[in-house]
Amino acid sequence: MLNPQQSLNVGGRLLTLDRPCVMGILNVTPDSFFDGGRYDRVEDALKQAERMIAEGVDIIDIGGMSSRPGAKVLSSDEELNRVLPVVEAIRTSFPQITISIDTVYAATAKAAIEAGADLVNDISAGTFDQEMYQTVADLGVPYVLMHMQGRPETMQEHPDYEDVVLEVLDFFIAQTTILRKLGVKDIILDPGFGFGKSLEHNYELLKKMHVFRMLDCPVLAGISRKSMINKVLGTRPENALNGTTALHMVALQQGARLLRVHDVKEAVQVVKLWLHLQ
Repeated sequence: MLNPQQSLNVGGRLLTLDRPCVMGILNVTPDSFFDGGRYDRVEDALKQAERMIAEGVDIIDIGGMSSRPGAKVLSSDEELNRVLPVVEAIRTSFPQITISIDTVYAATAKAAIEAGADLVNDISAGTFDQEMYQTVADLGVPYVLMHMQGRPETMQEHPDYEDVVLEVLDFFIAQTTILRKLGVKDIILDPGFGFGKSLEHNYELLKKMHVFRMLDCPVLAGISRKSMINKVLGTRPENALNGTTALHMVALQQGARLLRVHDVKEAVQVVKLWLHLQ
């Protein structure tokens, strides 16, 4: 029998995490911090999905609203208009690929799952929409539970913790308890790098990601091209691939079972190298 931490039920299929999975980011937005505007047409999104699949992606994470610091929060209707045609097109063209919907809205989550998505990735941990937890439970799909202090509009103004690792752990304990009582079986933990955290907070979390494994849930690292790399190296998102790759190896060594990335090929290579160290 597989350890619950090593598998997810996605659309009736078992996605095993004995080998860490790569989740490819597909932003169908005009304003995301790295790839805004590149894939906001269905045909462009399909080409990018095909490219990621060829490079070895395990999950394609489709988002219609930017969550960069200072980003505007869209309505669910606006978001649905962006993501639903892409979910439907990818499910039709690539029926075997696992699809994640990146949303804070229960209505978007429900519509996307009904259109062919397999799991829900929610940066707000149900705080933007009180129906989210119950909706995920009713849908019977895996749920990415992310920690964020504040909201995207203001989260980086004054992030403050006495002990960031302990506070994120306490948050995960409380929220996984609620989700499990509702009947959510597959929960993925995302510490929320860059979401209401200072540079020091981000690296403290990265160094101690292994702590979150005590909750018997797979842990996701969303580090790709973020400011925690650029502030140290003096780079910009467009030339932060090398720094991203370095930190992905650290995340795997700290127990991450999923890497959420812009660059699939390079992340797949990191996973292969990490496996040879085991």
